[in-house]
Amino acid sequence: MTSITANDLKTKGVSIVESALQQDGEAVITVRGERKYVVLDFNTYNKLREYELDIALQEARSDVANGNYKTESVDEHMKRVLG
Repeated sequence: MTSITANDLKTKGVSIVESALQQDGEAVITVRGERKYVVLDFNTYNKLREYELDIALQEARSDVANGNYKTESVDEHMKRVLG
């Protein structure tokens, strides 16, 4: 994974990000030597987001199948959630 310093990003702009993405498909932005951000191309981001949503759906289906849910009104739910 290519690392880009915050200073390089300031001085070279998007071109340094594009170069890193062509090379590795992702880049890490470092700030004062600490890894702070990851940059991905939008298609890769969308794939990761889709995987995340698929996992959430699987977990919800599993909860329903195992009876791990409550049936309640909106008011009851809000009282329970807000305490």
